[in-house]
Amino acid sequence: MGIQVVDFLSRRRFLGLVATTPFLARFEQLAAAERKRVKIRDVQTLILKGPRTYTLVKVISDSGLYGIGEAYGSPGVGVKEQVLSLKPWLVGKDPLEIDALYTFMGEHTPSLSGTRTDGSAHMLLRAVSGIEMALWDLAGKILDVPATTLLGGKFRDKVRVYDHAAPRNMLDKASCREWAQKVKADPRGFTCHKFGFPNSDPSTDKARDPANRVLTTKELMQIRQGFENCREAVGWDHDIMVHCHWEYDLRTSIQIAEAVEPIKPVWLEDPMGVDYSESWKRLCASSRVPICTGENLARREGFKDFIINQGCDILHADLRNTGGLLETKRIADMASVFGLPMANHNTGSQVYTWIAIQWAASIRDYIACETVTGTGNWMDQVLLLDQPYIQDGFIRVPDKPGLGIELNPDVVRAHLAEGERWWG
Repeated sequence: MGIQVVDFLSRRRFLGLVATTPFLARFEQLAAAERKRVKIRDVQTLILKGPRTYTLVKVISDSGLYGIGEAYGSPGVGVKEQVLSLKPWLVGKDPLEIDALYTFMGEHTPSLSGTRTDGSAHMLLRAVSGIEMALWDLAGKILDVPATTLLGGKFRDKVRVYDHAAPRNMLDKASCREWAQKVKADPRGFTCHKFGFPNSDPSTDKARDPANRVLTTKELMQIRQGFENCREAVGWDHDIMVHCHWEYDLRTSIQIAEAVEPIKPVWLEDPMGVDYSESWKRLCASSRVPICTGENLARREGFKDFIINQGCDILHADLRNTGGLLETKRIADMASVFGLPMANHNTGSQVYTWIAIQWAASIRDYIACETVTGTGNWMDQVLLLDQPYIQDGFIRVPDKPGLGIELNPDVVRAHLAEGERWWG
C-alpha cells in the first residue's frame, strides 16, 4: 500500500500524511481530494430551434464529467461564436474556480460603467453567463452535491412558475370566462399569469402608433376594464402580472399603474425605458402597484442604481444576461439589504428553466420564475426527468449532483437548428 501511496501523492505529502492520525482516514480524504482535481478539456455548443432558438453550452472535464448550461438564444446572434472563442482560454483551467473564471472571462468585455452592454460585448457577457451555468453543473458533479448546496443551500423545496396565458379579447367578458376555465383546467396547475393589453382600439381595429409613448383616456379606460374583466373571471385564487415593453413615458406609466390597481397585480413590468433614471424612482413613489424591471440589465453595475435609489420594487433578473448564478446571487444579496425581492425573467428552454429554479431556491426573498415551457409540447421533454415537470404551478427543486441536467437525445436531435449536430 505504501508504494501506491507514494505513486499517488508527493513524497512530502506522504511524509506529512504518515505523521497524522488516524492514517487511513486522512489518506482517504486526501486521495479523494486528488481525484477531484480535474481540468477543463473541451467546450461545446448546441442550438435548439423552436419558437425561439436556444443556445446550450457543455463544459467537459478530463475526468469525463461534464456540465450543461444555457446561454441566450434569440435574439442572440453571435453568442455561440463568443462561447467558442473562449474555449482556448478555458481548456486546462480548474472548473471549480468558478468565480475566478467568470471574472477573467468578463475582463474580455468593456467596462460596464452603466447598465446594459451593447453589440459584441453584450453577446460576450451572454456567452460567459452560459459557460458559468455549465461550470456550476460540472462542479456539483465533481463534488457530488447539488448546485443549490454550493450556492449556500435551499430556502425552498419548490419554486413557483408563471405562464403567459391570456384571453383572446380582454374587453369581452365571455372571452375572459373562457380563458379562466382553460387556465383552471390546465394539468400543470399554473396560478400566475403575465400578459399585456391590446395596442389597438377594438371599435376601429386601428393599431396604436408604437412611436407614441402616451395613451388616450379611452385607451386607459379600456386597460382598466380589460383587466377587471380578467379578475372577475378568474377570481382571486390566481395572480396576474401586467406586462409592458419599455414603451411609455413617466406620466403614462403612472396612469397605467392607476388603471390596473383595482385588480391587485403582482407587478407592473417594464413600463419605461430600460436604463435607470430618476423617473423610475418617481414612478415607484407614485404607484400603489409594485414596479418590476431588470431582464435586460447586466451584472451588479446595471442593477445598482435601481436598488440604491429604490427605482423598482421587484428585480426581474435573467441569469443569461446578468452573468450567471453567482453574479445574480450577489445582485440578490445587494437587493436584500434594501428590502427588494427577486424574480426571474425566462424565455429560455426547459434547460434554462431548470437552472433558474435552482438558483431561485437559493434566494431567500423570491417571488416566481417565468417560463415559456409548460405547455405540454416537445419543449417539456428536452430533459429526462424522474419527477413531474410542473405540478400545481411549481417545479420541485432536484437533489441530484450539479444541476441535475440530463438531455433527452431523441427530442434534442429532432429539434436541432439548421446546420447543428449532436454534441461532438
